[in-house]
Amino acid sequence: MQSWRLANADELAVEYKYTFYKPSPSVLQKLKVGGAVKLIFLFESDDPEAPGAERMWVLIDEIADKGTFKGCLNNHPKHITDLALGDSVEFTSQHIIATEHDDVDNLVERYIKRCYVTNLVLREGRPAGYLYREDPDHEDDSGWRITANDESDEYMDDSKNCAYVSLGAVLNKDDSFVEVLESPIGSAFIRDLASGRFVPCDDET
Repeated sequence: MQSWRLANADELAVEYKYTFYKPSPSVLQKLKVGGAVKLIFLFESDDPEAPGAERMWVLIDEIADKGTFKGCLNNHPKHITDLALGDSVEFTSQHIIATEHDDVDNLVERYIKRCYVTNLVLREGRPAGYLYREDPDHEDDSGWRITANDESDEYMDDSKNCAYVSLGAVLNKDDSFVEVLESPIGSAFIRDLASGRFVPCDDET
């Protein structure tokens, strides 16, 4: 029995909509024999340092109906011992995580810049209640600061209660504020408890 299996990229794209890129149907339609696609090879290992998956390229040899493919591995596996460069791999469109063709726009790239967010929102599942945008601290910083809006001053003073992550990582938890993220620096929004929508406000609350 082989030690590896292919991950279902469609399921991952649904679960991690804003941080897991899955090529769009229009990109998948461009695939041709001789092209390359990337797949996730999941595997079991007794090595505690092993990552549990390897992302590797496969060259397409055959394209059948209903999005099924045959190809050959174009990488040397680092951890999977029963798979080698040139081995045959069968897969479907649901397994593809990257191609030679990129989508012009995708959610992962759109929300890849980082933000500061409290752990109440990121780790504990609380909905965002207040967010504002200030001048970015770093090149990869969006400037957005996101809170549940009932953190105490003591909580906010402890840096361990805040994380610096991509906007996409927060949107995976709560995307109710996605429509305001194109707002300029100096913008601030608070959740209206009656409607659940975010409305502009003037000052930090």
